[in-house]
Amino acid sequence: MNTQKKIEILADAAKYDASCASSGGRKKDAPNHQGVGSTNGTGICHSYTPDGRCISLLKLLLTNVCLYDCHYCINRRSSNVRRARFTPQEVVQLTLDFYKRNYVEGLFLSSGIVRSADYTMEQVVEVARSLREDHDFRGYIHLKTIPEASDELIALAGKYADRISINIELPQQQSLDHLAPEKNLSRTREAMGSIGEKIAEFKPRASKPNTPRRQRKKGLFATGQSTQMIVGADASNDATFLERAGDLYGNFKLNRVYYSAFSPIPDASQRLPLVSPPLVREHRLYQADWLMRFYGYSVNEITTKEQPNLDLDIDPKLSWALRNREFFPIDINRASREMLYRIPGLGVRNAQRITQMRRHFPVSTSDLIKIRVSLKKALPFMITADHQPARLEIDSEKLRAIYAPPPAQLEMNFTQTPSIQVPKSAVIGGEF
Repeated sequence: MNTQKKIEILADAAKYDASCASSGGRKKDAPNHQGVGSTNGTGICHSYTPDGRCISLLKLLLTNVCLYDCHYCINRRSSNVRRARFTPQEVVQLTLDFYKRNYVEGLFLSSGIVRSADYTMEQVVEVARSLREDHDFRGYIHLKTIPEASDELIALAGKYADRISINIELPQQQSLDHLAPEKNLSRTREAMGSIGEKIAEFKPRASKPNTPRRQRKKGLFATGQSTQMIVGADASNDATFLERAGDLYGNFKLNRVYYSAFSPIPDASQRLPLVSPPLVREHRLYQADWLMRFYGYSVNEITTKEQPNLDLDIDPKLSWALRNREFFPIDINRASREMLYRIPGLGVRNAQRITQMRRHFPVSTSDLIKIRVSLKKALPFMITADHQPARLEIDSEKLRAIYAPPPAQLEMNFTQTPSIQVPKSAVIGGEF
């Protein structure tokens, strides 16, 4: 099989992995500013750096041959797909060739499990080692690690990679037992804990002012780790996903948890659902995850025992506000910053701006317009110097009807001939 065909197969097989964001990566400047692939910052596939540049990574699998039989994976052992395999040297050469042609600025590499977890991990690490040491490559590298591999190999992966990730896939062990019997949640948590300790150990050393940001020969470790969970492949509700995410953020300091909506795959197992979940569910989970990470919300606030799944019609922050109307309206000229975070339509940055402005003058609606606050969503929940919500605006049901109106029912009329509206711009000289 030629290289072009391998790329088509193995790049397509890697598209299901979403846990490849490179935010937090540091620039790997050599003392003499030399080295292949030296780049400024962050990005994965088609993403953006802090300076606004859109950069890409070469994203592929080392091989899609796999010993595991995870029912939700298109590359599982029992799947009827074309198989291909790169050698580490081929991936190294591809990365360098793509970089020199200005196609990519780094590499995201994962792999199916071939022979054993340790053997596969050795092959993945060899790619990163060769790029760093043999070719002085200073671009971004993200490696997907295998939790069943030895701790020494995972630590070695962190030495050469900017970001490493281990996919947890499903939030409960009973779901893994049903759909991915070879995977073990406890083993994955152990591997994440070991990685987290390494990151914490080397982070102070990397942040010293007199130390170059990334000198691989010094043995600095990866900047962070991430994971991915598949939504809709099992019966887990949204509260279960968020509880697992909270556990990973709190105990292992993960940079990011990614949620990937399950999509039916060819030759699918009978254990999988026939249809994919609504994509808006994935979107709501990301919004809830953001509230947990940056707004101080707990899982028990975002979901409840009575409503373990997120409201698909409105965002989680607005949903919480409607369920807890006793906290509103909030006086933005007196409330704490943490309470300002709770106002729908008010982000962290604007909440900080309001706390700065009110030191000098009472904040009014005109001031909110200047900093581009979404007044339509925020005004019913706040008191300003010139605004106080009317009693009618406080009713949760009326507010919900405004923000999530019921879908309009369409009627079909079989007796009337439909009329065709032709725009004037389409008529030239009386002809179409």
